[in-house]
Amino acid sequence: MKKTILAALAFSCVVLPAWAADDPLVTRMLLCQESWLDWQKSAPTKLAAFGNRFRTEFAHKDSDAFMTPKTPISFLGLRTAQVFPDSVGMGVGFSATIDAPFDPVRKAVEKALGKKLVHCEKSDGMNACELPIAEKRTVTLMAEDSPKATQTLVGCYYYYEK
Repeated sequence: MKKTILAALAFSCVVLPAWAADDPLVTRMLLCQESWLDWQKSAPTKLAAFGNRFRTEFAHKDSDAFMTPKTPISFLGLRTAQVFPDSVGMGVGFSATIDAPFDPVRKAVEKALGKKLVHCEKSDGMNACELPIAEKRTVTLMAEDSPKATQTLVGCYYYYEK
């Protein structure tokens, strides 16, 4: 009995720190509950603090549009691989690549929001869903429409240039 307890304790000391913890601010940004776009006008010191924190906790290579967490983080319990702090292509907002297929990410987002995502479609080899949250804030999910797809892009887009 003592050996089992000691083994479990040793296992938890080694394995548990390796698990990623949710980053509350990143989660709030991805779910459109916070917005750097709003901070530009209403809370410039909050925006500056967020930028400083981001430069400290995330790594960026000059040629990449994304940043990677220096230590593991998760979004709603799912590993975050990359973060796009201001845009993806022509979409302006805050998004992240999550290491999970589309359906589990969609279920986690819907549970966190307490609402179903609407405007879902499959086209051009992609799954996509969105939910307008407020003016200039839309939660969006996108992933390759393939059973082999292992990543989903989730984010809050403030506007999308067409």
